[in-house]
Parts: sequence; structure tokens; C-alpha cells
Amino acid sequence: MPDEEPVWLDDEAGPVVRPYAVTGGRAKPANSFNVVALVLSTRSAPPSEVGIAPEQARIIHLCQRPLALAEVAAHLSLPLGTVRVLLDGLIAQGFVQVNDPRQAATLPDDSVFEALINGLRQL
Repeated sequence: MPDEEPVWLDDEAGPVVRPYAVTGGRAKPANSFNVVALVLSTRSAPPSEVGIAPEQARIIHLCQRPLALAEVAAHLSLPLGTVRVLLDGLIAQGFVQVNDPRQAATLPDDSVFEALINGLRQL
């Protein structure tokens, strides 16, 4: 049918929305969370909460149990930077907390390993 208008939608592509539209024009997060930082909701969002974007409501719902920042971004199909900006707003409103992973314990100095090797050789 040549009279039909071309369809510009692709069901597989999903909605086409620029990340800055999701974040209200904010491009840089105030915090640079680690991609493996755990995100946990501190309370559930009331349905009529003013200032909560649909993506932020999804974050609150998803993070009723701890999820890594990378997992949250994957569930929302959004870039990490966008999710970081959304988290800034949620933290400011007290809906979520973000816990960076613990630093790995520092290794002892070489003298400990040398003493261990010498002790094993004496056996």
C-alpha cells in the first residue's frame, strides 16, 4: 500500500528518550558512585510523592533489596551516568542510600611472606 505513511517506531528499540530528559536536564551527578556500590531503598515511595520521576520510583521499587549500581542501570536500560544523577535526587530526599564497597585489606609487607617461606623451608 503506497499511500501509507512510513512507520518511525521500532518495537524492539523501545522508547527513544535522551538521558538528559530523564534527569531534568542535569548531566553530571554530584557523587561519583562506584559501579559496584550497593543501592538500598530506605523507605517505599508514596504513589503521590511530588518530585519523583517514574525512573526514580522504579529505582526505589527495585532496591528494596540491595542491588549494585550497574544492575540498577541494566534493569532501567539507562546509562550509568543517568542513574547516578537520579540517585542524587533520591538520596537528597531520603529514599535510598548508596554504600560503596569496602576497600580490600592491605597486604602485609614482604617481610611477613619471607618469614613464612623461611619457616616452610625449615619443615
